[in-house]
Amino acid sequence: MIPIFEQYPLLKERLPYVQLGEFPTPIRHLKHLGKEFGSDYLYLKHDGLSGQIYGGNKIRKLEFLLGDALHKGAKEVLTFGFTGSNHALATTVYAQKLGLKSVSILLAQPNAHYVRRNLLLSHVCGAEIHHFKNERAAYIPTTIMLLRKKLKQGKFPYIIGPGGSSPLGAIGYVNAGFELKEQVVRGLVPEPDKVFVALGTMGTAVGLTIGLKAAGLKTRVVSVRVADVKYANKEKFVKLFEKTLALILSLDSSFPRVEIADEEVDIRQDFFGGQYARFTEQGMAAVKLLAKSEGIRLEGTYTGKTMAALIDQVRGHGIRNEVILFWNTYNAID
Repeated sequence: MIPIFEQYPLLKERLPYVQLGEFPTPIRHLKHLGKEFGSDYLYLKHDGLSGQIYGGNKIRKLEFLLGDALHKGAKEVLTFGFTGSNHALATTVYAQKLGLKSVSILLAQPNAHYVRRNLLLSHVCGAEIHHFKNERAAYIPTTIMLLRKKLKQGKFPYIIGPGGSSPLGAIGYVNAGFELKEQVVRGLVPEPDKVFVALGTMGTAVGLTIGLKAAGLKTRVVSVRVADVKYANKEKFVKLFEKTLALILSLDSSFPRVEIADEEVDIRQDFFGGQYARFTEQGMAAVKLLAKSEGIRLEGTYTGKTMAALIDQVRGHGIRNEVILFWNTYNAID
């Protein structure tokens, strides 16, 4: 049973859930990377190993979202992303496993090797894919398509927002906060002072923030912005935090009523690169360094930029004695 359900059985009774992943994901001590910077306290939480058929951070969210789709009798799910979206691919992979059809609305992004791979895998898994230049171009055709599906099938597809980062999806990472607490108690990692995580659609960082607070850890979440500021900003972070917490409390009033102060929303802005999925020199240097030192694969859109922010922090800000945890959200399953 997942930790949040063990702690709060009412949530198990009232939340839709389907097991998709392999949890808890392992903790790894980054000894070789630490030697580069004179730190003995660098660790990695490997959510890349979250599933047997496909890993990464989306699986935790999809356990609740696809669970809800099944609970509501859906036959088809529809989601959104950019052309190389890991979220759209993960949704397709696990929807197929559950016998659900998957539709992906994809927007243009800079090309990279993983874009072609993700598209091919989505096609292999039977996804219905629609490509558009931008949100404006997608709006009317997507609306018409939804209406046609409603007329033909008698109901709309179950809609999953970008990144799966709704209040329901974010609960997957609230649970992850409790999972980390269990690993701290078991002595697998010291209680982290900071956790570095990518900030795109924000569900991962928001859920972790709630989960760590509710579990009684003092760990600070450092969110590294990897998407346009209109999608990833402090105001939206707080709003998703409040909505996610409100959903949980509506299901179990005994859950801790955690709060977040303005100064606790720690968003690093300097590693984005000006455009979603545009690789940066710092980010790719971080990708190469982790591959060389620890044999762990990152990528240039999310995790490379997040690791670059961590390296910048350790190298330049005198925190070598702090326990720093890098939350790896990139799929490690070939």
